[in-house]
Amino acid sequence: MTRHSKLAMFLAPFLIIGGYVLSDLYLEDQANELKLFELKPMGHCDVFNDNCILKSGEFEINVMHQGIVTTVNSTYPLDTATLFLVDTQGEATPYQLGMKDSPYYWKRETPLGELIANKGEKYKLRFIGEIKGGKYIAEFYTQTVK
Repeated sequence: MTRHSKLAMFLAPFLIIGGYVLSDLYLEDQANELKLFELKPMGHCDVFNDNCILKSGEFEINVMHQGIVTTVNSTYPLDTATLFLVDTQGEATPYQLGMKDSPYYWKRETPLGELIANKGEKYKLRFIGEIKGGKYIAEFYTQTVK
């Protein structure tokens, strides 16, 4: 066995372990990067009549309002959910939603019913939902039809 073969046999285990550690660090760094996905409304959005679906790929959010409670239902479990009510001057008021029964359902009391109580009124809403570091964002209008 030559001197170069002996050196290669000695260094191989260290290179294998070093490569494994560096690849793990690289993959961990990639997983922690911020990922943004835009949710788009599917057709007309009316939160009072349970007709407000936001979609991005296979992920869907249903936003509804009954009485004084605004509820969000998702196709995948959310880590956090925040709804913003945006006034006519563009000022957004955040409402951190709380988990209802499972990570698929989130709710919170909001003044949305008072803001668009009359038929035909429009109101701008924003939504941010987080799933394993990925953020799903939407800006949309709700308009009462009935």
